[in-house]
Amino acid sequence: MDAGTSTFTALDGVDIKVFRAESLAIVGKSGSGKSTLMHLLALLDRPTSGSVLLDGEDASSLRGKRLNQLRNREFGFVFQQFFLMPQSTVLENVALPLAIRGVGAAERRRRSEEALERVELTQFAKHRAVDLSGGQKQRTVIARALVAEPAVVFADEPTGNLDSATGTLVEEMLFSLNRDGITLVLVTHDPDLAAKCQRRVHVRDGLIVDEEAAA
Repeated sequence: MDAGTSTFTALDGVDIKVFRAESLAIVGKSGSGKSTLMHLLALLDRPTSGSVLLDGEDASSLRGKRLNQLRNREFGFVFQQFFLMPQSTVLENVALPLAIRGVGAAERRRRSEEALERVELTQFAKHRAVDLSGGQKQRTVIARALVAEPAVVFADEPTGNLDSATGTLVEEMLFSLNRDGITLVLVTHDPDLAAKCQRRVHVRDGLIVDEEAAA
């Protein structure tokens, strides 16, 4: 090791399976490694050792365009920070995954309008994202995740910036996706939200220390 450098192990010896159509909560205190675990599962980060298998194939070995295409096709993302394009309209933000995929304009609009209807934001389609409330932004993010018809939706503290009433609405929308067969992986420190998932994995100091199924 060179002088002035150090290493930090965010996760160590983690072995986890995520099953199709389940709802899984990854829980733990801040700094426990739960968000890192989700980022690895979602192929947003690459493990320094080991692999991430998707349907038996080593997806963590993919690079560049192939990796981006896989994420775009298989995954939807709902993050606490929203990551919307502030000056673009709600409809344009929702349609982004389809635009990246090369879907034609008419089909993008149709599918984006359907997604906005599902999250009860049809009337805000032409509004700029910057003008929305926090709850409206999060519902826009859910619509963006939904429009690409993903197999898995990853949600990192999806209600962390929301008031309790809006947070409950967002929770209901996410679990509605799961009831429709989409796998839902939640990172949360909220025990009430975690308790609504079919399975909970507890992370502490980079280790999975406990796993439990819903009663």
